Amino acid sequence: DSTSRILDPLIVGNDHYAVARGVQKVLQRYKELQDIIAILGMEELSDDDKLLVARARKMQRFLSQPFHVAEAFTGRSGVFVSIKDTIRSFKEILDGKHDDLPEDAFFWAGSIE
Repeated sequence: DSTSRILDPLIVGNDHYAVARGVQKVLQRYKELQDIIAILGMEELSDDDKLLVARARKMQRFLSQPFHVAEAFTGRSGVFVSIKDTIRSFKEILDGKHDDLPEDAFFWAGSIE
C-alpha cells in the first residue's frame, strides 16, 4: 500500500523502480489472497496464484535482513548488502530463479549468492 513519491525512476533508476513495483504488486496480490487461503486453503488457488504466494513468502522472508544494529537482539552478525545486490536478489525472486529453494532459505539471508 506504499504511495511514496520518492520511488520515482528519475530518482532511483529504471531497474530499481521496476523491481520495487514488481515486489509491491506481488505482495499486494498475496495480501488479497490471504482471506481465500484462510477460508479455503492453498489447494483452491490456481497454479499461478500458488506460485505467486510462494514468491511473496520468499520476499517477506528476504526482507528480514541481518542488520548490524540488530546484532544484540538477534544474536546474528550484521551483514552489509549493497543496494545493487538487493535489487538483483529481488529481481531473481520475481523472475522465479529461486523457485526451487524453500522460503526459509531467505530468512536472515543478507544476499542471495
